[in-house]
Amino acid sequence: MTKRCEGKLALVTGAAQGLGRAHCIRLAEEGARVLATDINGDGAAETAALINEQLGAGTAFSIAHDVTDPDQWEAAVDAARDQMGGLNVLVNNAGIGVAGNIETCDFGDWQRCFDINVNSIFHGCQKALPLMREHAPGSIVNISSIAGLIASDTMPAYNASKASVWMLSKSIALHCAKNNMQIRCNSVHPTFVDTPILDGTAKNHSIPKEVLMEKLARQIPLKFVGEPNDIANAVVYLASDESRFMTGAEIKLDGGISAM
Repeated sequence: MTKRCEGKLALVTGAAQGLGRAHCIRLAEEGARVLATDINGDGAAETAALINEQLGAGTAFSIAHDVTDPDQWEAAVDAARDQMGGLNVLVNNAGIGVAGNIETCDFGDWQRCFDINVNSIFHGCQKALPLMREHAPGSIVNISSIAGLIASDTMPAYNASKASVWMLSKSIALHCAKNNMQIRCNSVHPTFVDTPILDGTAKNHSIPKEVLMEKLARQIPLKFVGEPNDIANAVVYLASDESRFMTGAEIKLDGGISAM
């Protein structure tokens, strides 16, 4: 722990487990205070409790938060102001995938995918920027996916939504720069990461988790599946002032897949 994020005030969505929990823990370890939010309020509270047990009371806070609801975004921003004293790091991590190719994907699932993966970032940035401006310099980190840059015939909704996150991040970055806000915005693009999502994938395909991991690893040039901290460490970099000259960019954490 080198306190790379000392003084940062961070809100992380989708923080009940997996990548979101890892982002919260790593940011807190590096000196940030963190508001963990998730539609699973109990899970978000558990994340905050783990951090406070490790780093001391008052390091992390939590609220239940439906990221598709603009009113709940207002409540989340208010909570950041009330509980942490402000906000200067926003990590839009909440996201889902949906099944189905272009012929079989249900339109309701398509809409839900965009609501959670894209519209949440629109609402979040729109609601958070006024408070972030008061506590600049700041950083917005949007978790996209390598699937936003490389397509698959089996996941059009996920591909399209994560590509939207990529381009939306660039537009937000340019807006903030043009208006001299001192707020940067970048996207992160992971490939397969060992989170509870893969447990569900293995169960849905009726195969052991280790068999799934081996299958996924064979698709990655580095031949292993990522760990949550492989992604969270990039979030720490983007949240910190070390990345002060980076905005409108994308970080690919894909083990080399996009190089092929």
